[in-house]
Amino acid sequence: MSNSGFASQNGAGGTYTNGPSPNPVAFYPSNQGYVPPTQAAYMNSMLAKAPTPPGLNTSHHQPSPVGMTQHSPQPVPLHVSPNHRTAQAPGSQSSPSPLLSNSYYQHPQQPPSWQYGGTPPPVANHVSSSLSTAPQQPSYSSGKSTPPVFQNTMQPVGSVPPYSSLSNPAVSAPPALNVVAPQTHHQYGLPPTVGPAAMRGTPPPPGPPTAAVPPPPLATHNDGSYSTPPGQINRPVGTAYPSGLQPNLYQSMPGMQTSPHMHPTPQQSSAVPQPYQQPSYSTAQQLSPSLAGLSLQSETPEALRVVNLLQERNLLPSGTVTAPTPCLPQDLQKLNCSPEVFRCTLTSIPQTQSLLNKAKLPLGLLLHPFKDLSQLPVVTSSNIVRCRSCRTYINPFVSFMDQRKWKCNLCYRVNDVPEEFMYNPVSRSYGSPHKRPEVQNATIEFIAPSEYMLRPPQPAVYLFVLDVSHNAVETGYLDVVCKSLLDNIDTLPGDTRTKIGFITFDSTVHFYNLQEGLSQPQMLIVSDIEDVFIPLSDTLLINLKEGKELVQDLLKSLPQMFSKTMETQSALGPALQAAFKLLSPTGGRMSVFQTQLPTLGAGALKPREEPSQKTSAKDIQHLAPATDFYKKLALDCSGQQVAVDLFLLSAQYCDLASLGCISRYSAGSVYYYPSYHNQHNPSQTERFQKDLKRYLTRKVGFEAVMRIRCTKGLSIHTFHGNFFVRSTDLLSLPNVNPDAGFAVQMSIDENLLDTQVVSFQAALLYTSSKGERRIRVHTLCLPVVNSLSDIFAGADVQAVTCLLASMAVDRSVSASLSDARDALTNAAIDSLTSYRTSVLTIQQPGLLAPACLRLFPLYVLALLKHKAFRTGNSTRLDDRVFAMCQLKYQPLEYLMLMVHPALYRVDNLTDEGALNVNDRTIPQPRVLQLSVEKLSREAAFLMDSGTVMYLWIGRNCSPDFITQVLGVQSYAAIPQSMNQLPELDTTESSKIRAFIDWLRERRPFYPTLHIIRDESQLKSDFMQNMIEDRTESALSYYEFLLHLQQQVSK
Repeated sequence: MSNSGFASQNGAGGTYTNGPSPNPVAFYPSNQGYVPPTQAAYMNSMLAKAPTPPGLNTSHHQPSPVGMTQHSPQPVPLHVSPNHRTAQAPGSQSSPSPLLSNSYYQHPQQPPSWQYGGTPPPVANHVSSSLSTAPQQPSYSSGKSTPPVFQNTMQPVGSVPPYSSLSNPAVSAPPALNVVAPQTHHQYGLPPTVGPAAMRGTPPPPGPPTAAVPPPPLATHNDGSYSTPPGQINRPVGTAYPSGLQPNLYQSMPGMQTSPHMHPTPQQSSAVPQPYQQPSYSTAQQLSPSLAGLSLQSETPEALRVVNLLQERNLLPSGTVTAPTPCLPQDLQKLNCSPEVFRCTLTSIPQTQSLLNKAKLPLGLLLHPFKDLSQLPVVTSSNIVRCRSCRTYINPFVSFMDQRKWKCNLCYRVNDVPEEFMYNPVSRSYGSPHKRPEVQNATIEFIAPSEYMLRPPQPAVYLFVLDVSHNAVETGYLDVVCKSLLDNIDTLPGDTRTKIGFITFDSTVHFYNLQEGLSQPQMLIVSDIEDVFIPLSDTLLINLKEGKELVQDLLKSLPQMFSKTMETQSALGPALQAAFKLLSPTGGRMSVFQTQLPTLGAGALKPREEPSQKTSAKDIQHLAPATDFYKKLALDCSGQQVAVDLFLLSAQYCDLASLGCISRYSAGSVYYYPSYHNQHNPSQTERFQKDLKRYLTRKVGFEAVMRIRCTKGLSIHTFHGNFFVRSTDLLSLPNVNPDAGFAVQMSIDENLLDTQVVSFQAALLYTSSKGERRIRVHTLCLPVVNSLSDIFAGADVQAVTCLLASMAVDRSVSASLSDARDALTNAAIDSLTSYRTSVLTIQQPGLLAPACLRLFPLYVLALLKHKAFRTGNSTRLDDRVFAMCQLKYQPLEYLMLMVHPALYRVDNLTDEGALNVNDRTIPQPRVLQLSVEKLSREAAFLMDSGTVMYLWIGRNCSPDFITQVLGVQSYAAIPQSMNQLPELDTTESSKIRAFIDWLRERRPFYPTLHIIRDESQLKSDFMQNMIEDRTESALSYYEFLLHLQQQVSK
């Protein structure tokens, strides 16, 4: 088994790593029981990046008469756990009764699994960590999305090097401060004159620290009991209590949530005198005194209700699976970050790494930092308040010692409150720093002062690199791209400095001179692809506003210029090298459209897919790149603030495993359209058009970096997503877009015995398309617990599933697909075994799980049957690799539909429970189990699998429904390939179209719709998503549960 991570599989070159770089997997004999060994079996530690290799030669050669011709654009002359046996999981040809056969295991002595924990080895080879402090990730506001309020600050672009430091140097007190409240454009400044001291208010004299009450002996609740003794803080937290709130009355606080997850028990005690009565700070000042040492539960909560999975079949909720709510005081929880933006696999953090190891659940974060938000407070200030020690941004979970001091919630340093922070621009009042927007919003955006930039913010620069070979022209994609650009050229994000350029390529590379004053664009052809150069330095990227007419002329003529080409070769590598040289001085976004395997010049590839391999091999080969050319070029791009987005449109094998590196390591995106053809595949054409419009018009952040900080005692050891890791906690993101997700694995380095809550903060520093330097900050606060029951009660089953999916993708590439599948299965076995042995007090027959994890085995089975990990199906290699890319890149809310689709019956839609959205009535049918037994030939069903929707019409479905929804007279008249619902003036048509449109509007990409019947070719794809049913190569859900029970009971 390979254990060297991605670096060892990229051919020659430096040791660049991105995402996990797993340590060797250690295997242990099966007689060790379920006690984890002291040595971590699977550390999966994040290694730092090696220095970027020397980039391509960026010197601009003079055009040579041999290598270049110049003419007008006419048609061109063509030049899981160490203690038990490995589960093969639903991929084996096993007998229907796994209980009677042990042939399910192929490696009984070496079960791959993840050990969640262990302290990773020290990180080495950091790239110059001059970026000492970077902003961190964005997150929550609430509701739907509107772009942030921009203040247009246009500055000239200089040739200064990229940003090298994000720390906030000491600056004098700023003279003014503006805050833009959510969805408003009002700006608030300081009062005309700073009033006298009386206006500011005089804080009470600081008294001695609050007397700490000795805690009662800690009880370990690993026996299933949930007593709640009176909680007291066992050390000064630096948090003064609001008036009238006694330190040990947390359980009976009026603001405490009393959902089924928690039943407060009032306690009696005498009040403790307070030296500084804060004026009702509804922030982290109301931290729980009992969170650190005591169980949160007074009765068995709903999350820990025991579920026998072999007996309860209807486990799916009727609607969306929601994220668990952390057990925090209500006033504190309402300030917490939205789970749509920032969520943790465990909403109750274990006190120690050993406790986390015992729970057998992964600890990690899932982030959607640049998500479109409908309400986002924007603050303009020349002095952004941060901790002087760890550089954490002030947030709702800090503690105010008094009006002049605040304690950092990550490193506990006490900091001074700046004078200007005493003024609240929203209420126009003085002396209440705890009411500032920065302390009232877990997600906030700052317009950064000049200290956060070492050069003027870069302009928005867009370079389009287009394949114009014969194969590309045949697909017709060029017409779609050019028309979409023409339609959306006025809505490209940017300002008066926005630049645009074009490169086309086949066996040569073509540039386009768009110099002002030309009557039409000039094509410049460089045929020397071994040493490609830039023929002109100033007029290939032109100001969009000034050269708009020339750009439009080029887009109108481009499809016809190559319509008669017979050139079949593809010099993608040289075209990328040329594009990199062109963008290096400014940075920007490179959009690459490719339709075949690169065959010429640097980066040329050979077919690696063997047709016989699709069905026969359990371990899929060639998941790793064939060359490190694209990875090295991506790292060069990242160093010059260039991101590369790849659009792959092909019916043939294109080696996405190699080509995808250009986007993965430059923080770009990959779009994949298999079997694309304008006429022959209209559904793919429609999806490409919709995706391209979204891509061209969505907001974009340039030259971004993201840093994730966490409370002292916790550490980050692995990132997942598209980026380059510049240091242990800093991600380089040349572009950041609102559709990108990230995942982070965490470990507990120091015991959190004296800690009540922990916080995580993600800060994203970026340049907006309007030329503003902005920082979006998200902060998440979670309680610390010391019992396994509380850890399980706070488990977020969807977050756990998505993090495991990213880990499994890395295991597939670094080791093998079978290892990844076995580790996924063992993750379910381990967690259920830990729950059975350490939490349950009364052992019962069956497969028992807490209610919060009741869907975990189903989601693991769904992953095993997912295109990325399944075996026995004719899955194309590019399809599999793209599915893996999606698992690593998509935010949780979109990813879960791809893992476990939603099935609805839609022939009987009613208004019961319907939503009213913008005066539209949206039916809300119940989500059904993914099993054929739920289908009926007398009905119609809609399956939403994220990127594709299927409307399956039963053979005996009501003729009235078929006529009123599909516009045909009978079942037999339904076309074989139908991709759109006609807009009919019937109630049934209006309801189902409203429901489908509502589903589509809730995601940034466009899912295609296929209307299918029993004879349709796509019926097999529809049936493959029936996860709970048995296939020729995978177990049914019930058989999988029997297998899990067999392993848990051993």
